[in-house]
Amino acid sequence: MSTITDISQLDLNGNYSYADYLTWQFDGAVELLKGKISLMCPGPNVKHQRLSIYLSSHLFFYFRNKPCQIYEAPFDVRLYDRNKSLLANKEVTTVVQPDICVICDISKLDEQGCNGAPDWIIEILSKSTAKKDLQTKHALYAESGVKEYWQVFPYEEVINQFVLSDETGHYQLIQNYAGDDVARPHLFPDLAIDLVELFKEA
Repeated sequence: MSTITDISQLDLNGNYSYADYLTWQFDGAVELLKGKISLMCPGPNVKHQRLSIYLSSHLFFYFRNKPCQIYEAPFDVRLYDRNKSLLANKEVTTVVQPDICVICDISKLDEQGCNGAPDWIIEILSKSTAKKDLQTKHALYAESGVKEYWQVFPYEEVINQFVLSDETGHYQLIQNYAGDDVARPHLFPDLAIDLVELFKEA
């Protein structure tokens, strides 16, 4: 399979796999969403970046002596239906780069990133990614078995907390944090994130 060095060599309406993705060596980040190329923003704004740094640092120290590991973008996560076993690269058609993800099953980690669903994903929304994060990724994360999904709204200073229902296979909004709330992950209830401190840093 030949190496792709410029995105213009690709058919943006075509269908691709993770095997194809591995041959792409051009500037600029993309994600694969069910085989379709999704262009990513050139770079996060200052507010987005500061929120990401604060959350990543906070989570890093929390998980430092625990079995789970935290990763931040750019970090490839290969997703597929949670009812399927490990897939070959040519069968994987979704590759995302979440802002922050926590992985507790370390066997999913390899040299390329994470092969399978992280336990917890945090996306910091921006105007250019809001639709993708609120709709497309929301559905993909549930389908692949991401147990908890947070959506952080930088300018509204709100966090939506979704937890995957074992019964329905869909997300349930269990908390909408705002103001002086303290956000706590359902998976890690002893981890506290003070929204006043979080958004003050941004």
